[in-house]
Amino acid sequence: MKLDILAFGAHPDDVELGCSGTILKEVSLGKKVGIVDLTRGELGTRGSAAIRDHEANAAAKILGVSVRENLNMRDGFFVNDEKHQLEIIKMIRKYQPEIVLCNAIDDRHIDHAKGSKLVSDACFLSGLIKIETELEEESQKAWRPKLVYHYIQWKNIEPDFVVDITGFTDKKIEAILAYRSQFYDPNSTEPESPITSKNFFESLNYRSRDLGRLVGVDHAEGFTVERCLAVNSLTDLL
Repeated sequence: MKLDILAFGAHPDDVELGCSGTILKEVSLGKKVGIVDLTRGELGTRGSAAIRDHEANAAAKILGVSVRENLNMRDGFFVNDEKHQLEIIKMIRKYQPEIVLCNAIDDRHIDHAKGSKLVSDACFLSGLIKIETELEEESQKAWRPKLVYHYIQWKNIEPDFVVDITGFTDKKIEAILAYRSQFYDPNSTEPESPITSKNFFESLNYRSRDLGRLVGVDHAEGFTVERCLAVNSLTDLL
């Protein structure tokens, strides 16, 4: 299956929190989108890996993505080395996306920046024909995505561009709430974490509103880029 967009997240729920409004919009426009989670989030303060598996599948259905896979890397301990790069390369060559979305370039959780660099490096290496990979006993062809964008997570990184997600925020919140074990629940008896607070959950709305304010729309999501963006004409920016 060839995808238009492939979104990577170090943990299940990273993609939903960072760029699910954009995914919902692209799916509504007929784009084929997939998600690859690097880990099962087994070190999360609340819940378990099995619970996160169920939540990730539920969120995928809400988002309407074509596929979701998990690479079962070790939460907290995966590294940017050849072994892990090859696992990412196999996914890129399998789905041949034009665009890759990945974690924030810098963030509170160490896995986010690690995952960002790991996926970015693998996107480049995936285009080298002398790196040979196989999937299901079949040789894969080299493939390099045209664009790699990094979504914004905990830290308020200044975006290089924003995507208008007005009209998709309710569905975005629905996808995030599929991870019921992870976020604000006044009745929960499990330990607290930075993402279980009411303030964090409410921040999702005021961040998208603030990013939207910058460009005169109701809601937006921000991204950073690795190279200059090109447009055909100045009117493309209207």
